[in-house]
Order: sequence, then C-alpha cells, then structure tokens
Amino acid sequence: MKSATAAIPLEKLLEQLPESYSTADRELVMKAYAVAEEAHREQKRHSGEPYINHCIAVASILADLKVPAEVVAAGLLHDTVEDTSVTFADIRRDFGDTVRLLVDGVTKLTHLPRVSRGDQHPENENGNEEPIIQPALLGRNEDIVSETLRKTFLAMGEDVRVVLIKLADRLHNMRTLGHMPEHKRRRIAQETLEIFAPLANRLGIWQLKWELEDLSFRYVNPEKYKEIAEQLAERRPDREKQLEEIKDKLVKLLEKNNIKSEISGRPKHIYSIFRKMEKKDRSFNRVFDVRAVRLIVPDVPSCYAALGLIHTTWRPIQGEFDDYIAAPKDNFYQSLHTAVQYDDKRPLEVQIRTPDMHLSAEYGIAAHWRYKEGGKHADKNFEKHINSLRSMMEWRGDVNDATEFVESMQSDVFKDRVYVFTPRGDIIDLPAGSTPIDFAYHVHTDIGHRCRGARVNGKLVPLYQELKTSDNVEILTAKRGGPSRDWLNPSLGLVKTQRARSKIKVWFKKQEDEQNLTQGRATLERELQRLGINEINYEKLARDIGYKTQDELFIALGSADLSINKVIKQFSNTEEIKDILEANVTEKTPKKITDAVEVVGLKGMLASIAKCCAPMPGDEIIGFVTRGRGVTVHRRDCPNVLKMHDHERFLKVGWGKAEHTYPVPIAIKAYDRQGLMVDISKLLADEGINIANVTVNVNHRSVAVLKLIIEVRDLSQLSRVLNRIENLPNVIEAHRTNAG
Repeated sequence: MKSATAAIPLEKLLEQLPESYSTADRELVMKAYAVAEEAHREQKRHSGEPYINHCIAVASILADLKVPAEVVAAGLLHDTVEDTSVTFADIRRDFGDTVRLLVDGVTKLTHLPRVSRGDQHPENENGNEEPIIQPALLGRNEDIVSETLRKTFLAMGEDVRVVLIKLADRLHNMRTLGHMPEHKRRRIAQETLEIFAPLANRLGIWQLKWELEDLSFRYVNPEKYKEIAEQLAERRPDREKQLEEIKDKLVKLLEKNNIKSEISGRPKHIYSIFRKMEKKDRSFNRVFDVRAVRLIVPDVPSCYAALGLIHTTWRPIQGEFDDYIAAPKDNFYQSLHTAVQYDDKRPLEVQIRTPDMHLSAEYGIAAHWRYKEGGKHADKNFEKHINSLRSMMEWRGDVNDATEFVESMQSDVFKDRVYVFTPRGDIIDLPAGSTPIDFAYHVHTDIGHRCRGARVNGKLVPLYQELKTSDNVEILTAKRGGPSRDWLNPSLGLVKTQRARSKIKVWFKKQEDEQNLTQGRATLERELQRLGINEINYEKLARDIGYKTQDELFIALGSADLSINKVIKQFSNTEEIKDILEANVTEKTPKKITDAVEVVGLKGMLASIAKCCAPMPGDEIIGFVTRGRGVTVHRRDCPNVLKMHDHERFLKVGWGKAEHTYPVPIAIKAYDRQGLMVDISKLLADEGINIANVTVNVNHRSVAVLKLIIEVRDLSQLSRVLNRIENLPNVIEAHRTNAG
C-alpha cells in the first residue's frame, strides 16, 4: 500500500509525463514507481521525508526534459540496486535491457569498493551524495569524489542518458541541500558550481545549468547571494512595468513590418548577475540597469529582418553584437545577441532566435527527444553533439588518475573555446587559454613533438603565449627531436590541454626505462638541491606517493608519468619525517601550537623561526631552547645546529596547520639586462609573494647575482616560483640558499 506522503508527488509526476507517452509508457513508469516505493519503504532522507520522494523528484526533472519513458523509469530506480535488495536481474526481468543498462550506468558512477553512499541511509546525511568512508579509506575522500566524477565524464561519452539522470539527481540534491551540515553544504555546492553546472552547460541544457548555478552560489557565497536576491526583489515591480512597455513597443514595430514574434523578458539569474558584476567590475545598479528581452521569430530570415529593424529604430551599442547563428557556440547554441540605446538612453539587450533554436538553447542535447515528440528529426544534430563531446575527450583513455582526469575535463571540455587559423586558412577549435604547443599537437602529433617556436599573426611569440580567436598560427619545427620535459611543468604554462599532455607523456613512455630512471633521479635530486634539501629517504618518499620502490618513482618522473610538482607537494605535506633526535624527546608530553609550529616537550613555550637557516614547511626541523627567547626552530641540517653539543636543549618540533608565510633566502644568477628586476618583481607579485629584502651585484662580465628574501607558504610554492624565474629571459639559475 502506498504511503500518503509519497502519493502526492506521484500524482504530480504523472501530470508531468509528456503527452506523447503511450499507455505502455505510462504503465512502465507506474511499475517502476511501485518497485522503488517498496524497495525504499523504510528509508528516510535527512529531512525526515520518505526517500521515495527523492526518486520521484529525479523522475520529474527528467520528465520535464521529455526524455523517453525508459529514462524516467531508470530515474525512479536509480538507487535501488545500490542500497536495497533489488538486483540487476530483477530490473532486467521486470523492465527490460534498456532500463537495466541505464540503472547499471548510474550505479557504476557512484559504486566504489568499501564506500557506502550517505544519500541512501537514514542514519547518515541522506540524499546528498556524501560518501561515508570506512576506516581503511580515511584520507581518501578527495580521491573517491574525483573517481566518481571521472566515471561520470566517461559515461557522458558512452551514453548521455546516464549523465542526464546523474544531473537530475544532483539538481534535486541541491534543492534539498539545506538539511546538510554547513561544511558539507559548502563542499557539495562548490563541486556543483565547478563540475556539474559546467557539465550541464556543455550539454547545452540551460534549464539545469542556471538552477544548479544559483543553488550552488547560495551556499558558496551566501552573503552576496542574499544581497543580490534582496535587491532584485525590491526592484521587480519597476522592472516588470518597464519590460511590459518595451515589449508592447517591440510587438507594434514587428507587426507593422509583418514579422510574427513571441516576446518575453529574459530572466536574470543571481549567479549570472554576480559573474557580470565581477567580469565588468560594475556595481549591481549598473548591471541591473541593463534590461533584456528575447524575440522568437518563425525562421532565420526573420531573425535578421528583426535585427535590422531594431538597429534602425535604436542606436546599436558598439561591441555588443554577436551572431551565434552564423557561428554557433561550441555547445551548439544559436541566437543573435545585440544591445541598443533605448528611448530613455539606457541599454536594452535583445536576443533573437527561432523556436527550434530556443528549444535547443533551453534543453540542449535533451531537445533531441522533444524534436522526436513533435515529429521532427534532430538525429543529425544529436549525433554531431555527441561526436563533438567525444572529440574533446579523445584523451580519456590515457588518463587513469582520477584527480588529473577531473582537472583535464575542466581545462579541455568545460572552458570556453577559441577559434584560430592555420597558415592555409583551416579553423582549429581549442579550449580558451591554449598555447602554440597545444595548437601544434592538435594539428598533428609529429608537429607537436618537433615544435620549437611559433609565429602568431606574423610575429614570433613565446610558446607560453595564450591564443585568441582569429589568431593566425604558424608552427616552427625542427627536422627531428622530441618534446621537452619542461612542457609538462604546469608552473611554466607551456601546455594547457590534456590532449597535448597525453601525447607528450606517450612520447616519454617510449624511452628506455634505464634512461628514464637516470633522468628521473637527476630531476628530483636537482630540484631538492635547489630547494636546499640535503637529506631525504627516497624509499619512504616513493611509498608515500604510491610506488613500491624508489626506482619506480624515478622511472615515473623520467617518463613524465609523475610530475615533480606532485613529489614536492607530497614532501611538503609529510608529517612523519623521521627526526634523528627523536630519542631526546618524551613522546607523551603535551603540545603547544604557536602559529604554524608545533612544539613538543614544554607547555606554553614560544617558538620563533631561526634567521640563520630560515626553515619552512616541508623542511625537517628541530627546536633549540634559548635563554630568554623560547624555542628557536632550525632546519635539521643547519650548520649552527650541527655545531651544538647541548643535546638536552633540543626539542622535537613539527609543522602545524595554520596558514603562514615564511621568509626564504634565494639567489638568482642571470646575464644583466634592463628590466630584469622588474620582471622578477612582477612574477612574484602575480604569485602573491612579498619581497622582504633584495641585494644585487653585477660583475665585470655583466653577470648579475640577485639575493632576495621572499615570503612563501610552502615548498610547493617555492618550487613553482623558482621554475618560473628560471624561465625568464637571461636567467641562468635560481635556487634557495642556506642563509639570508
């Protein structure tokens, strides 16, 4: 017997089902509801409502997209196999192979060994995709989330219906996020803003995109969300009155010229207003002041005719016209955008599109099924969209690391696109931020390997220069040779796309293991020496990163399968570095945390950083009890510490968790040139690093030695900065020194 609480939303779902559904389709949905309601009967969400309500809400979102009945049924059943006694065999028997495959696809997106999803259990935070980690997996939460997202993106290229169910699931979870603890609300909202809203955008589903963005923004930046929402509410009556007057005038203008149209005010969403305020550095008043309307006209000629009428009636605002009909966006969005100075001398934004364009703009890839319902055929556009997604993700089989996969999706798939030209006039479609090396690998793998320089619009440019739409790019190549390992260093910004990175990594993997081992060891030793780290247990470091032996670690580094940045980051975060003076410390003594240093041994003892060796997080450190100044923290290999014989005054110290910056002395050797110090200062300013002191000496050979004290957060930031400095023109080397 159905519960009264669940019966209400079921009726709403049945009303939402598309009119095109046959009797058999409706029976399929009803049958799926009955199975889901029985399976989830004892489960409740964190809000206390029956869990079945979540399943119905997901199905309702899918029904609104007018997807086939099998997809709505799968939406109702999407959690049954994961957390109830229902099996895939049961679903195949009762609903057929299509529904079973869809439920299987959604289940695989979230099913990981020894992980129980919190959205299924009444004793946990139900309904919000929060993994409950078993003890063996503590500390791997980020990896699990990344792996789930990786599977979602892989599914996008295989069966887009699975991803639609996942998006509907996430949307309802966002609608009910208020029942979660605050820290989880913020994390889930941030993930939705960075991953799922861009995913909906890439699929062209505006309806889902804007709601995911606004719901996420509400929890990520609640103060700004509330401020904009209140200002919108205050001004809504005036705005609606103005828009009605504008619409009346436009209707009369178009009717007079025999153009049929539907005119509506374009809704303003809170997150899009915030983005525009940030992008154009404008106050709310100036952004809100821009009124917006949308015209839907019968066909493409009517779009341009309406545009001409508007431009002859009101003055167009320069730089505010975009023709996305002739040149659609990369998610296949089509429309004309313009802005004019209206009668009251204030801006008016206008979008002009056909009914089909409007359907595609609102429902994106899901419009495929709406077209079918109306007896039209959009199969070609649907296949085009799917093939475009697969093309953007052609590297997906080369990336096994889940975190790297998610970052690659953000760089290669979710970013806006730029369109550049080859010397022959062919158009190349690249993610925004791409460089000449990315362009070279897109044209041909061999051209990428042999790339040594580039001309953009006839001028030689550095290989890290970001390309812009309409640039004409010519790659300068060597006759033979391969890529440089520096290309894979993210600090240098030479390669931005995963497509190029994957091809570079494949090239290095083909090198002999012995050569890679030698190269990897040399790379790591050189980096550690530059950072002033003299002693390190390579075997332990290898195990910490996930390799069985140090040789495997070196080979991974040499083949570019592992980045030096990841090694330094791991080393920086290590808290179990063996202290050679551990025997001098009582293990159970209380700790006192002073700023970012934890002192073990004396309660209430103050700590300060030694100026002679300037330690920073990642360094192995030791404390020395001074007379009258508390504990002074030295690097373990500090010459002054090695000279001390009062071992009873040594204390064990470790790095705490507080955000802090540390003064670190570095030396830069370069051929002197005008503007050298300016370039270094600008680079450090871009990194948010303060220069505490600087001295410059130039010898008779015009070689400059610059000694700086810079304030950095940790070894990872120091490594990145030294890399970037060494990449500046005329710089020979940059390294950390032992004394300020």
